[in-house]
Amino acid sequence: MKFTITISQDEDGVYIAECPAIPGCVSQGRTEHEAEQNIQEAIKACLEVRAEKGMPLTVATRQVEVII
Repeated sequence: MKFTITISQDEDGVYIAECPAIPGCVSQGRTEHEAEQNIQEAIKACLEVRAEKGMPLTVATRQVEVII
């Protein structure tokens, strides 16, 4: 499966990775690369837990256009 992730840097310099399609699926790393590797592991773990609990594996995500 392929997932879209976001990576941002917090005020302490730590990179935070999130998977918007899986609520609560967040990880971090000292570098962007480490954060990306860590979120891949977190996604696998989150999917396993959601499957065990009978929850939908993902939620719908959409892109919307906002004119500014």
